[in-house]
Amino acid sequence: MANRHLSRSIVLQSLFEWDLNAIERKVVIEVLDRNIEEFAPNKTDYPFMEKLLNGVLSKQPEIDLVISKAAPEWPIERISPVDRNILRLGLFELLFADRSEVPAKVAINESIELAKQFGGDNSSRFVNGVLGAVYKEIGEPGKEETSKKKKKEVPFDKMPILRLAGAVVYSENEGVMYLALVHDIFGHWTLSKGKIEEGETVEAGAVRELKEEMGLDVVIEAELGMNEYVASNPELGKVRKQVHYFLASSPYSDITLEQKGGLDDARWFRVADILDLNFYEDILPIVTKAVTMLVGRRSK
Repeated sequence: MANRHLSRSIVLQSLFEWDLNAIERKVVIEVLDRNIEEFAPNKTDYPFMEKLLNGVLSKQPEIDLVISKAAPEWPIERISPVDRNILRLGLFELLFADRSEVPAKVAINESIELAKQFGGDNSSRFVNGVLGAVYKEIGEPGKEETSKKKKKEVPFDKMPILRLAGAVVYSENEGVMYLALVHDIFGHWTLSKGKIEEGETVEAGAVRELKEEMGLDVVIEAELGMNEYVASNPELGKVRKQVHYFLASSPYSDITLEQKGGLDDARWFRVADILDLNFYEDILPIVTKAVTMLVGRRSK
């Protein structure tokens, strides 16, 4: 069964790239195709994604006008690109989509979930406020409808587990300590990571993935911890992703970012400068632990 949340995430990513890079509308479908190949290669929900993307782009002027009226204190250009396109996507489904396929509450709730997943600390409240205001303005459609029986949820302990591994990579150059970070298209600096192959240890997987994604030869030095979260997989449904993180050293050399969807930059940062970066909430404790370990070594 197609996973509509994943499909909306892919459309959001495509809209973000179109908006941020001023891509011509006629070639946006190529961006969508690339993102589908990266994140949903079985293409089971392609018609929905294509229809949603084209719908948002065709109605963009009207949608932006609605945003400006619903949030007059926030000019459209001042809204972050992620939040702006979550609103565009949500408002298209709220105002123009077939309500029998996408009930109003579903359009709003899906947008809020996207904001929690990809936006900043206040994104979900902002998106909820704008869409809620529009929902009330159009008469709260579907408010009295009884919700359909939901599909039985798979218990957490019964979900398939996908193992991934990554690392906080550090290096020293001329007495200055640096960390290697990657940047995703949703505006966050994060840690390089990837899937563990069958029969591979998490340490070996981390070394291989860091080489493939950033072109760095690393040496694992210590374990930092594991993040676990529930995600949607187009083939398996809900899965538990377990990401093992390590502290790893590397020579201070040029980073070569692997050309694939989802990431758009990779750099070395001085440790003193990382506090100003935009991290995901679950990544910041891992980075903080690594820095604490490194500082502790220097003080001995």
